[in-house]
Amino acid sequence: MKVILLERVGRLGGIGDEVSVKDGFARNFLLPQGKALRASEGNRAKFETERQTIEARNAERRSEAEKAGSSLDGKTVVMVRQAGETGQLYGSVSARDIADALVADGEKVERNQIDLGAPIKTVGLHIVAIQLHAEVTVSVTVNVARSADEAERQAKGENLARKDYNDEEEAFVSLADMDEDEYAAAEEEEPAA
Repeated sequence: MKVILLERVGRLGGIGDEVSVKDGFARNFLLPQGKALRASEGNRAKFETERQTIEARNAERRSEAEKAGSSLDGKTVVMVRQAGETGQLYGSVSARDIADALVADGEKVERNQIDLGAPIKTVGLHIVAIQLHAEVTVSVTVNVARSADEAERQAKGENLARKDYNDEEEAFVSLADMDEDEYAAAEEEEPAA
């Protein structure tokens, strides 16, 4: 389906671009959200007459997003979660959790603005992008820790995720894995007790 974009949309294009998209994407997202119009002669004429107001509205939204982004950019949010010794979380930190923490901190952020590819599943400092407007993206640091004390230590640069205990075990070759010649060589190296 061909549509006329009323605002900049991700990888599709900018205001006024006429692009082809899948029918479902147009019907379920672009058209209901008011991000596009079906490409027809009537809609093209309507867009051209309203182009000035559409661009002015977009510029206003962008300036509001930049203003909100100035206080949000570089902010750090602490998330205390239960985790194992290796730093693997028992649950995960999702976009909803980050949005709730930012709202509790006095910011105006919605869950769909947070660009989190996959949920955070490890302890540590994670940089998360927040898209306030199609042309305004800021980043926040999510400090995931087991306690507030650990969060402070992580913020200072300390790595609190222990290495996996299996790494040490792999360094030692078990006797069961050795063949007869390797076993005999290992016996000669060890001093008799």
